[in-house]
Amino acid sequence: MTNIYYDADADPTLVARRKVAVIGFGSQGHAHAMNLKDSGVDVVVGLREGSRRARMAADAGLKVVDPATAAEWADLVMVLVPDQVQPELYDSVLRERLEPGDALFVAHGFSIHFGYVVPPDDVDVVMVAPKGPGHLVRRQYVEGSGVPSLLAVHQDATGEAKALGLSYAYAIGGTRAGVIETTFEDETETDLFGEQVILCGGVDAMIQAAYETLVEAGYPAEMAYFEVLHELKLIVDLLYEGGISWMRHSVSDTAEYGDVTRGPRLVTDETRAEMRRILAEIQSGEFAREWMEEYRSGAPTLAAARAEIAGHDIEAVGRRLRAMMPFLVDKTPEDDV
Repeated sequence: MTNIYYDADADPTLVARRKVAVIGFGSQGHAHAMNLKDSGVDVVVGLREGSRRARMAADAGLKVVDPATAAEWADLVMVLVPDQVQPELYDSVLRERLEPGDALFVAHGFSIHFGYVVPPDDVDVVMVAPKGPGHLVRRQYVEGSGVPSLLAVHQDATGEAKALGLSYAYAIGGTRAGVIETTFEDETETDLFGEQVILCGGVDAMIQAAYETLVEAGYPAEMAYFEVLHELKLIVDLLYEGGISWMRHSVSDTAEYGDVTRGPRLVTDETRAEMRRILAEIQSGEFAREWMEEYRSGAPTLAAARAEIAGHDIEAVGRRLRAMMPFLVDKTPEDDV
């Protein structure tokens, strides 16, 4: 049975006795650093020189230094930079600054599990992973609540790695909602699988294919956009609130009948077989190797895919329709600079 831990299971003094460096100040980084600070933890933010996020961190009342200075000072380092950047960061900055008894924390197991980062035997290696975006982690903390989180110990050099992880989770609000114990292997592989077959890859591919099917059949592009993309939020919100049964209960009987009779025609035995192949590629490390090679070569596949979707009709139609919705703040990748 899965272990779940709450506030009463954590010792807040463990992380309070540590000097914590949060490397990165993106979605998760800002939430972790600000929650730690508000919990009374001695924390600094490590950002490279010239980072546009340095002013944001300073304005939040956080001390900002370069990653090397942060790692040199700290005895607990939480790495919250993208997966593909972590090996270089570790090799060039963190490796030589980790001392016996220090702790290396992450919020996703990719680099550790697949061996792109191999910490020394004398440091604790722990994952504390909130199951929600950073803005939600921060907002729930401020409101006195928290976001459920995952906890995994890859290496327990000091004998208190798990307790320290729970203490850290307490300081960012995770134990208020519940901390689920897992492993680096399970978190990494299920996370990648979910992204690829449902959350990103599966949903994106289905939306685009459904849009193209309607437009090719002669239906107005605007109608296609509303039916296969815009209204998806309604369904996702219902799933988020109460699972599949609640979603089916909440939609019309016509929609529910279409769901249960036509959905299985889309997810066929062949689809399931492809899912198993994708999972096998993740488990073997094939996907990780492919992605790291893609990144090291300048990410040409990713760049081509970004250019292709940016030029797709569904994006142009979406921009026109979102301009009609004052309740939306239209967003594009170019805005996030």
